[in-house]
Amino acid sequence: MAIREAVLVTSGDLRLAANQTCWPAQEQLERQLTACFQAEGVALRRAFPVDAAAGHGFISSQRMGMDIFAAIPPEAPLVCATAAWQYTHHVLPGLRSHRGPILTVANWSGQWPGLVGLLNLNGSLVKAGVSYSTLWSEDFRDAWFLRGLREWIRDGRVTHDLSHVHPLDAAALPAEARRRGEELAAELRRRKAILGVFDEGCMGMYNAIIDDELLNPLGVYKERLSQSALVARMRTIPDAEAQAVRAWLDGRGLQFRTGGDEAADLTDGQIHQQCKMYIAALRMAAEFGCDAIGIQYQQGLKDLVPASDLAEGLLNNADRPPVRGDGGGAELYAGQPLPHCNEVDEGAGVDALITHRCWRALGLDPTTTLHDVRWGERCAYQGGEGFVWVLQISGAAPPNHLRGGYAGAVSERQPAMYFPLGGGSLKGVGRPGRIVWSRVFVAGGALHADIGLGTVVDLPEAEIARRWRNTTPQWPLVNAVFDGVSRDGFMARHRANHVNIVYVPAERAGEALAVKAAMLAALGVRVHLCGVSAAAGTGAAGEPAPVRG
Repeated sequence: MAIREAVLVTSGDLRLAANQTCWPAQEQLERQLTACFQAEGVALRRAFPVDAAAGHGFISSQRMGMDIFAAIPPEAPLVCATAAWQYTHHVLPGLRSHRGPILTVANWSGQWPGLVGLLNLNGSLVKAGVSYSTLWSEDFRDAWFLRGLREWIRDGRVTHDLSHVHPLDAAALPAEARRRGEELAAELRRRKAILGVFDEGCMGMYNAIIDDELLNPLGVYKERLSQSALVARMRTIPDAEAQAVRAWLDGRGLQFRTGGDEAADLTDGQIHQQCKMYIAALRMAAEFGCDAIGIQYQQGLKDLVPASDLAEGLLNNADRPPVRGDGGGAELYAGQPLPHCNEVDEGAGVDALITHRCWRALGLDPTTTLHDVRWGERCAYQGGEGFVWVLQISGAAPPNHLRGGYAGAVSERQPAMYFPLGGGSLKGVGRPGRIVWSRVFVAGGALHADIGLGTVVDLPEAEIARRWRNTTPQWPLVNAVFDGVSRDGFMARHRANHVNIVYVPAERAGEALAVKAAMLAALGVRVHLCGVSAAAGTGAAGEPAPVRG
């Protein structure tokens, strides 16, 4: 029976300032969506009123979400709409037990991180085993969106073309790549790795937590650390050592855009504290024998010290300021990154660990990072024209990934709305080149990995400036094309708000992808090739076959 009434819920941020800032965009989304449903003969009603005193209508806590869902009929058709970043755990308890059809929806905007919030919600629902459908639109009038909306109203589900996704046949991989990957997997199980986790569960990202029962069979174990211990360790770092890190960065040409107002500017004092965090993180990681770490910085830590973003970007770079232990001795993690997963995204951390081992075995630069899948548009670029994604992350972007390296990067103050004590980012434009992109995620109680090839493209400077204006200008910007994957195919399939990227020489892209896929598969991860074939590692594969997404 066709849907005639649906209930609207709107998960939001925990931070009041963020909810208030993003509320006008959410209001516009809800007006457009309500009109779309009305035109199809469906009443869309909010599950709860807007809070005029708070200045927004978002669900802003887990308790609030539970109370709201308690009054929603469990069989009711449900629409989760977001134009902003949202904390999935605010609504996940209600969605887990909901029995009616669920539709997640976002606006297509770079200014407001609704797409990032949507992808996190979708990835979390996949991990939780909750059935859902999903849609997105620039103006909610395009034929693609309306077709999907009508399908959901009629059938309670939406189908998407996911023909770019194919389960890996490891036997089809080149023999040498398969051998290397299997050897690396065996070595990881012999010499197990430690992922240092500075307080997991950042910003409601349920999909970013991998339970030990899934993680340990890979040979990866967590060292559960505390952000408060990191702050305490920062206080033990001598000023002279932090000054030496700053001098090293100045010598490499990193530009710090500073001012004198602690509340509004990036200051030398904030940078000094960030340099101490970099040293403290390395020393703690070395003392616990960590192979990678992640800092859950957006809550708690932001109220004690400046943002961790500069430290994260330095940790992820192969070429970085040298740090030794408290008593001197050998340089810590000399000549290589200490992989850092922003926001303690453990799927990204596992990916970075595996990439690090594969790329070092292949003699390649193992510098890697994650990014938010922020937004994108069609545009002309050097060598072609097509859909180009904007990938952005506040922290963890390494200088080796940026045009001009350190000399091409700047550090600007993080927005005060998110980081009251300031701190600089590591900002630049992604350098042109071939990349392997990937995502490790949980589905059906098992670990999966999507993997494909892409290119970071060169855009005209005016287009780069426009994209920065339309997103977050303080953050690094990567303009990427994913081989053989359409915009909507990627959105329908991707199981997270983050995607990992690593550069690779063009002539070795297929080889590197094959080794990584082989290692993942040998570890028991279910690998899916996206837009590429196993034999060659290049080119789109498969015939269109619409499936539910």
